[in-house]
Amino acid sequence: MARYTGPRARVSRRLGTNIWGTNGENIAMEKRPYPPGEHGRTRRRGNVSEYLLQLQEKQKARFTYGINEKQFRTLYAEASRRPGVTGENLLRLCEQRLDNVVYRAGWAATRPQARQFVSHGHVVVNGRRVNVPSYRVRQGDVIRLSDKGRQLTVVEWNMDTLGRPPAPWLDAADGGQEVTVRELPRREHIDVPVREQLIVELYSK
Repeated sequence: MARYTGPRARVSRRLGTNIWGTNGENIAMEKRPYPPGEHGRTRRRGNVSEYLLQLQEKQKARFTYGINEKQFRTLYAEASRRPGVTGENLLRLCEQRLDNVVYRAGWAATRPQARQFVSHGHVVVNGRRVNVPSYRVRQGDVIRLSDKGRQLTVVEWNMDTLGRPPAPWLDAADGGQEVTVRELPRREHIDVPVREQLIVELYSK
């Protein structure tokens, strides 16, 4: 499955926000608070086209959740068919990805790390091992770390040192190593700095 493997700091500098949540991105943005490239320092920020703003918001969402363009378009098509606000539907579908749930549960420091945990078979959903990061959880699903996953030093460090509480739509149990999807995430539960309406406007053209 395709995933972005290029320089992360360049993407964060181009989009103006820390996409993957790493310290290296923060350092890069503090040292060079302007877009990358030969003309990044002299690029005029005030005269930005509407299309560029829309494109940047789409890229923020894509890179944040680790979704390629084709997958993202498919998610948008599904979100637009569902009742309710399309932009909120889109973010909700992104949040329901299994790798994002692993991140939201506090087991992984970043979403790419959460994706790796899932791919390596360290996550169990409703008693069945699932190694597909894009697997979509549903209300009532029980997600837990496998026996081997519970013994990973990095998981223990993430839970003890980072101490990030589970998302409000998840109920933790078993010392935080198991979560249940109490409800589907609402917009106020999603802290990703994305203006989803601009994404809707981009795809509606």
